[in-house]
Amino acid sequence: MKRIFLLVTTNLAIMLVLGIVTTLTGANRFFTQEGLDLGRLLVFAAILGFGGAFISLWLSKFIAKWSTGARVIETPANSTEYWLVDTVRKLASKADLRMPEVAIYDGEPNAFATGATKNNSLVAVSTGLLQSMTREEAEAVLAHEVAHIANGDMVTLTLIQGVVNTFVYFLSRIIGYFVDAALRKNDESSSGPGLGYMATVIVCDIVFGILASIIVMYFSRQREFRADAGAARLLGTPQPMIHALQRLSGMQPGELPQNVATAGINGRPGWMALFSSHPPLEARIAALRSASA
Repeated sequence: MKRIFLLVTTNLAIMLVLGIVTTLTGANRFFTQEGLDLGRLLVFAAILGFGGAFISLWLSKFIAKWSTGARVIETPANSTEYWLVDTVRKLASKADLRMPEVAIYDGEPNAFATGATKNNSLVAVSTGLLQSMTREEAEAVLAHEVAHIANGDMVTLTLIQGVVNTFVYFLSRIIGYFVDAALRKNDESSSGPGLGYMATVIVCDIVFGILASIIVMYFSRQREFRADAGAARLLGTPQPMIHALQRLSGMQPGELPQNVATAGINGRPGWMALFSSHPPLEARIAALRSASA
């Protein structure tokens, strides 16, 4: 319930901010007496598409901490926390990164990395993962998350999300304009967008949004292979990462908030794999073995 409330309120706040921006810039006035102003519509779509993606990225650390209850380790309180902070510090140093925040939270096995930039990032791991893995396996998972940061995956996926979002908003409104015009071709008394436009835009936003999600998830899966390879480089061998993935194959990963789900452990079977941010564990293991052969 806490995550649903946060998701709804965050999205409403983002749309309110972007609505104000498009109004102040005049980008929302893409309907003219001559027809549709495609240039202004593209600006409108870009503000919504990239604005929403980057605001979500900017808020990602705060939302992740609040929704998972993650506690940033300021001063380690026990041997596990000392090991966790020291391991992340060593991995970050190898990756030539500024030390990220390190957090721990209660939950089923999972871990994630997030943050607006490489030098303003967070690595969080669940108590379930620390309790169910050996230190070598847990270190491999941490190396995978540090590799995500080093590869700039959060920003890369945000840019991809911004591009596809822009095209969703742009194409939906063009189609809505022409459908509305066709429905009202004999009605010269009314002006501006009508019911046909609004209904078409809603349907197209949903359909194109689903297709856009498939595109973003495809790129997310490719970044997972890169993060696995990056972990192998940081550790000097792919074996710990392979062992960690094998261990994960027998676990049920914990659920993560939507804004960091692509950075955690998950996977969906069958055709739903199109909407999965992570490749099957077997494919990731095979890729690591192939690279080391």
